[in-house]
Parts: sequence; C-alpha cells; structure tokens
Amino acid sequence: MLTHYLVLAVKVLMRRKFFTFISLFGISFTLLVLTVVAALFDHSFGPGAEEPLQDRTLYAGRAVMYGKDNTWSSNGGFKLFEGYARDLPGVERLSLYQNAHTVHSYLDGRKVSSGLKRTDDEFWRILQFEFLEGGPFGTADVAEARFVAVINRTTRQRVFDGRNAVGQTLEADGQRFRVIGVVEDVSEMRSVPYADIWVPYTTAKTDAYKREVMGDWNAIALARDEAAMAGIHEEFNSRLLRVELPEKNFEAIVAPFETKFAGFARLMPTADRKDPESQVWRMVALLLVLALLFILIPTVNLVNINISRIMERASEIGVRKAFGAPSRTLVGQFLVENILLTLIGGTVGFVLSIFVLRAIAQSGLFSYAHLTVNLRVFAYGMALAVVFGLISGVYPAWRMSRLNPVQALKGGPR
Repeated sequence: MLTHYLVLAVKVLMRRKFFTFISLFGISFTLLVLTVVAALFDHSFGPGAEEPLQDRTLYAGRAVMYGKDNTWSSNGGFKLFEGYARDLPGVERLSLYQNAHTVHSYLDGRKVSSGLKRTDDEFWRILQFEFLEGGPFGTADVAEARFVAVINRTTRQRVFDGRNAVGQTLEADGQRFRVIGVVEDVSEMRSVPYADIWVPYTTAKTDAYKREVMGDWNAIALARDEAAMAGIHEEFNSRLLRVELPEKNFEAIVAPFETKFAGFARLMPTADRKDPESQVWRMVALLLVLALLFILIPTVNLVNINISRIMERASEIGVRKAFGAPSRTLVGQFLVENILLTLIGGTVGFVLSIFVLRAIAQSGLFSYAHLTVNLRVFAYGMALAVVFGLISGVYPAWRMSRLNPVQALKGGPR
C-alpha cells in the first residue's frame, strides 16, 4: 500500500510542475535558513574538540554591577575571580584567562596582527587542544612569569613560514616570547579556547589587573560531576554578596557561573538584573517564537497550495469515494504525498546548506571556522521536515475527506 502511495505521489507531483516547484522552493529555503542558523549555534555552543567536557563545565565572565541610578556591565576582573572563585566546593579545576585582544608583530617590514590571550596553566588541563608541536606551559612557567608562548598553525605559517616553531622567538605586543608549543587553529566562534597566541598571564606589562573587580577576565570551572554544578553556581552567587565594590554608588554585582548558552542569553536586555537565570528561558522562548513564525509563513502558503491541488482532483476523489474508498485511506494518501514533498524539499535545503556553510567558512567572516551540518543537526532538520509536512497536509487532507461524493464528481464545492 505504501509503495502504491509513493508511486502515485510522484505522478501527482509531476503533473503540476509549477505548484510543485513553488512548494519545494518554500520548504527548501525555510529549512536552509533554519539549518544554517542551527549549525552556527551548534558550532558556537555545542561540544567541540577543545571543549569536550561541556556537560560539567561552567563559565563566568559577564559581570554586572548595579545601583539605584546606574549600571556597569563588562567582564569581571581578576580580583573578582581570584578572590571569590577559588576553592569552590565541587570544583575539580578552575582556570582564569583574559579575553583575546589584538596585538601586532613586525616581520621584515610587514605588520602581522594576532589575537593574544593570557591564561593560567589550568586552562590547558580543562580544555583539550590538538598539539602539532611541543606542549603547553605549566605551573612553574606561570609562577615564574616565564616568557613562553603557544601559537596556532596559522601563526606558525605567517611568522615562521611553516617551519618547526618550538624553540624559536616570537615578538608580540612589544614583548619577546619563546615558542614551546603549536596547536591546531581554533574557530573564532568558540570564544573560550580561541586565540592565535597564548601566554602566561603573569607576563602582563603591569600588575594593575590584580586590583580590578571589573575588567576583561573570565573563569572556567570544571565540576567533579554534573550533580555538583548547581552547588557551584549557588555558592559563588552567595560569595558575590560579600564583594567589596569599587564605587559606593553600586549596591551589588552579578557574575554567575553558568553554561555557555546561559551566558549568551544574559546579553539580552532586561530590567531584572537580580535574576539572570530567567534570561535563559526568555532567550529559549524568543528563539522558539522566531523559529515558529519563520516556519508558519511557508506552512500557510503550502496549505493553500495543497487545497488548490486537492480541489483540482475533486473528480478523482469523488470517483474513489463512490466506489467505497474510506476517508482514512484518502487522508493517508494525501499525507504521504505531502510528506514526500517536504522530505524532497528538506533534502534540497540540506544540500544547499552545506554549500552555504562552506561559503561562510571560506569568506573569512569567522576566523578558522569549520562549519558543517553534523548528524545531530541533520536529524533535527529531517524531523522538522516531517512535522512541516504533517502540519501543512493535515488540514487539506481533512477537507478533502469531507467532500460529498456528488459534489466531488461535479468538481468540488463552488
């Protein structure tokens, strides 16, 4: 029976090529956009080669100080995390690092710009990089402020023409570092591990950062297990109540340990600074509403096209009903036709999304980005295509099943 439905569906879709093309275009374009957006989110927030332990990793970076009349929002400072995030119960490892900032090197009269990140030694134990040469700097390197550096593949190519870089000297930001390791390039969209050059934070030109509550620092806490994550979050929040704020016109500071997506959600404007966790649900709700609205327009268009297609087949429906075809058989047939149409459109959309993601990666918009449609995104997309087909096919199929045989033989209701 299913084989018969499929054969009939193909013949019907080929009968009106223009309507079929319009339907396929709407489905494929919708799924193309949703797939590309999902792939970008997955690449930014999903598990990656350098962050394989995200299921028990918490991040603290964005800090907000607020008072009655003003608000100060930025990354937290070294003093905030060093003074209040150490020895949190349930934390297996804790790392402090600065945001990557642009520095310049001058080689043979040319200026080379790189992203430099200052980190501690725990950074390399929580994150897992693919080393092409050498290894990371350790506890002694940080404690003794040794001028050593880890660089990525592209920096090795630009500075050392691709030759072995370990043991070579690199100039960056007016300082000279000895290269001790080379890692594979990390996508700029993964902001935590991303950089071109990594050096010990103790090599900073000044120690003023040690006295700052607000600044450009971040913390990563690797929990012993998933069960400990909520306790880490609550304990750090309670410690923030004791923070000595740098200015008297501020009352409190918010800088929670949270998942990467929760940190992204807190970038959404809100008047409720005291409850940042609520932002996650607001962001999820916003994304779901936008996705549903984006799907709704082509779904409505497809419903109208399907109704027109069914009404054109009113005589056929009338003959089949006159010969005793039950409504559920007719509904099943039209649903199979519509699901087949959406699966074809979904497949076209996925193929196109591969080329679009490749074009984005090659455009240089995001450094070192390798954007792909992984199996998880593909499975979600195909499930969405099936739901899309059901939603746009159920109502037309129901209307078709309600046709009176006599009216159907006359060409449908006028």
